[in-house]
Order: sequence, then structure tokens, then C-alpha cells
Amino acid sequence: MEFKGFKESMEPAGSGRRTVAELVAARWGDHRPGLWCEDVTLTHHEVAAGAAARAALLADLLPPGAEPHVGVLLDNTPEYPLWLSAAALAGAAVAGINPTRRGPELARDILHTECPLLITERAHLPLLADLELPGVRLLLTDTEEYETLLSRYADATPDPSRATPADRLLLYFTSGSTGAPKAAICSQGRLAAAGLTLAGNFGVRPDDVHYVCMPMFHGNAVIADWSPALAAGAGVALRRRFSASNFLTDVRRYGATYFTYVGRAVQYLLATPARPDDRDNPLRLGFGTEAGAVDAAAFQLRFGVRLVEGYGSSEGGAAVRWTPGTPAGAIGRAAPGDDLAVVDPATGAECPPAVLDASGRLLNGTAAIGELVNRGANPFEGYWRNPEAESARRRDGWYWTGDLFYRDPDGFLYFAGRADDRLRVDSENLAAATIENILARYEGAVAVAVYAVPDPVAGDQVMATLAGTFDPAAFSAFLAAQPDLGTKMAPRFVRVVHRMPVTATNKIHRTSLRHEGFRSPDPVWWRPPGENTYRRLTDPDVAELLERYRERGREELLSR
Repeated sequence: MEFKGFKESMEPAGSGRRTVAELVAARWGDHRPGLWCEDVTLTHHEVAAGAAARAALLADLLPPGAEPHVGVLLDNTPEYPLWLSAAALAGAAVAGINPTRRGPELARDILHTECPLLITERAHLPLLADLELPGVRLLLTDTEEYETLLSRYADATPDPSRATPADRLLLYFTSGSTGAPKAAICSQGRLAAAGLTLAGNFGVRPDDVHYVCMPMFHGNAVIADWSPALAAGAGVALRRRFSASNFLTDVRRYGATYFTYVGRAVQYLLATPARPDDRDNPLRLGFGTEAGAVDAAAFQLRFGVRLVEGYGSSEGGAAVRWTPGTPAGAIGRAAPGDDLAVVDPATGAECPPAVLDASGRLLNGTAAIGELVNRGANPFEGYWRNPEAESARRRDGWYWTGDLFYRDPDGFLYFAGRADDRLRVDSENLAAATIENILARYEGAVAVAVYAVPDPVAGDQVMATLAGTFDPAAFSAFLAAQPDLGTKMAPRFVRVVHRMPVTATNKIHRTSLRHEGFRSPDPVWWRPPGENTYRRLTDPDVAELLERYRERGREELLSR
């Protein structure tokens, strides 16, 4: 599953009437404050002027014949939206580079998207040390050299005439079970349409302020937060990295009225100490995904802010829209123009409606859960240099989301997981094969299988089954020493077996491993939340975990 939380225009790619470049240029001459980050405040006009200068610089720096792509490896600083805007004016594309990637995997992302220019900052230079990046020029935004370069283009003005709705603007990575992330393409027309649609749906006003605390290499921040603000002429306030303890302070400081979230962010906010003035804030709305009905209700009660959940595959192939009357736990119904169905991937036949008890728990998950497909038109624009992945998405004339859902008798759709070996941890998509390749280096491992177990609140947790010998202290030290182990990849649970279960064709029997999860007959070691070392999972631990799943209506997902 990719980012779930925005409704995009269902027009075919390139048919949008507006470009992001036009939206950027429209802010020229608007001298209201428009961009805040820490102690920096820029007017809308200054943002447009800064984008024009960077667009001119980009045009001069791109080598002849090179793809018009620029990699951006930055925290959420003003440079990020400035380079998004600059790329739009230049008819170029931004490849958002994920700083939680490591080593060869990070190099692969930069090289795969064919970026001759990488925009970064000194804090991220250690990530690039010793990487082979032939043909890639680094541009450090926090240096005098950078300021000197930009000063040469101080008189540039935004010219949107170079851009068309069909121009690529975003290359954003999504992961699948095949290992390497795929770079999904988003055009200027699609991003502009998404921003205009969201601005209309949520009544975004020019005096609103959108708080961008999710990372801007992720589709959530750009598509659901930055683009509607740009479309409406609203302000944008940035937080370098998400901070639960500073959330309300920032919201009040900037007068933020809207924010987006993914997954566990809401849980982190609820975990901060409650204060009597929590409801004293200017927020009108939070929009995102994977908050969970229980936490969404608790958030509204404590902070006085309604959270709206939605679903939209990052690639743009399907969207589910929340409307008033959507039951607790449901995402919503199919958006206009979508012909969505929940089908059995093996047969293509529609799954029967879900049977829910009085508390909303799913009683017939085995029959009702299937893959969500869009049988109608969709604006999926493909993956960069990956025709095989594109074909898999467009099988038999349908768009296959790769996500598991179930549908109640009234047509409301509920998210249930992934249809392949992807894992979604803290709203980051991970590939099981990538983690397996790293864990296979562990000295005691004869064989390794990595798979998802549902998280008690939202998304997944990483579980590994290891055939061989296991020492918890040595394993923890091994993980800490792996340079390419991303920050979300370390297993929460490790099952230790003498022999890996296999199918009749001698493949690892992942279905049975996932089905048993941490409730297995073999020893299981785990890292409780907030701890870095492994200890044996006991029966009381399991009982406590099951209660957490039960409280949020997710116990059924453990046995799928």
C-alpha cells in the first residue's frame, strides 16, 4: 500500500488545464508571508523569485542531453519547496531521495532516477561518503558557494511557459516485494489537479497555513499538504523532521490550520503529556492515513481537531474518499470515476461482503479480504524505467493496487494489508527481500525469511524467521553495524527455527509464517517498543499484545 490520503483528479495524464509552474508564477507580486521554517520567513513573492532563480541555475547546470532530473536529499527546509517550484518552472522533475536509505541502496536510488544534480546539505554528507555516484554533481544548500551561484540569477522572474501538464515533476519511490523501490511518475498536470481538488474539497483559503511536518520526499507531504496550499495561495510552515513534543508549539507559532499525517504520527502525538490547553490551537483539520478509528476519536476529543482519513495509491490508480456517514474504521467509498472492486487475486472474482459484529470486527476475513482493483479509467503514469512493474499494475486491463481491502454491505471499504511481501512500517514501505539480504549476513543464519505482521495500531511490524543459531546480544550488535540497514528495517520479532518451513516446490512457506506470526510454537525474541535489545517473548507478553490488537479491532488481521 502506498500513501493513503489524497483524492486526485481522474483526468488522463497530461489533460489537466493547469500546471504547477502556473501556480508558482501566480504568487509573483504577492507580498504576504507565505513560507515559514524556524526563524526564516519568506513572502509568497520571495518564494516565486527564489524558485525562478533556482530554475535558471538548474537550466545552466544540467548537462546537454541529460534527463531533466534533480535529486533532492534534504530535510524539510525552505530549499525543498523552492526546488520543487524551480523544477516546475524549468520543466524538470524532482526525485525525492529518502535519507533513511543507506549505502548501495541509497546510491541505487540516485543513479536509477538519472539525476545529474543532487541537492543536499552538509548534515547529509556522511550518508554519501564512499558512495560511487558517477556523473552526479553535489550542490550543498548551506554553503557560501551555493549563495554565490544563486546571486547570479537574482533578477530572474518566473516564466511558466516552458512547462506543460504532461511534464514529469515528481519521481517518488514506492517499494514492492521485488526488492528495489520503484520510482513512480507524477506529472505537473496531475499534481496541480490534486492540489486544486483538495483545496476545493477542504475549503482551503489564502489565509490558511499548512503545517508540513511529514518528510517531503514522501508523497503525503507534497501531494496532500504542499500542493493544495500552493493551489489556494495559502501559507506553508515547515518542520525539519517530525517532532511530537514540538507539534503544538509549531502549530500555535505559525497559526497552522491544516496538517497531514501518516500512520504512527497521531499515536506519537497522543503519547505526549496532556495539558489543559491542548484544545487551544488554530487547527481546523488533519488529513492522512492509518490513524485508526480509536486514535482519531481520541485526537479529536483531546485537541478538538477532526482527522479525515482517505486512500489514494501513490501512483494515482485508485482513490477512496471519506464522506460524512463513513463508519468508524472504514476509509470510505470509491471516488467518482473509479470502478473499484475487492477481488480474489487468484481468480479475479469479487469477494463477498464483509460480515461485521456489533463492534465492527471482521468475522469472515478469509472470504471477504481481497485485493483492491480499479476496473475503470485511472491516471496512473507509470514507473521510471520499469516496464515490468507497470505491466504488473495494469494486468488484464485493470489497475491492481497491491493492497488488501474488504467491503461492507453498504459499499464502504476497509484497508486490511498488503497483497505481496511489502511491509509498511511507520508509513514507510519496505521490501522483505532487501531486509533478508542484510540479515543473511548474520553469522548464525542458515536461512532467513522476512515478512509483515500487523501492527496493533496501524501498518506493519517487521518479523524475521531465522534458521540457525541466535544470540540476542550478538544479533543486536550485528544490526547496529550494518551500514545499509535503514532505520525502520530492524525486526521487531525474531522467530528461531531449526529448519525453515518450505512448500512442495522448496520455497519458503511464507503464508504459514505470516499466519502464525509471533504466536508460534518456536522460540520468539522481540524488542519491546522503546528498547534496543531482544528478549524472549513470554505468554504474558503475548496476552498483553493481543489485548492491544483487540482494543483497536485488529485482532482478525493476525490470522489472515
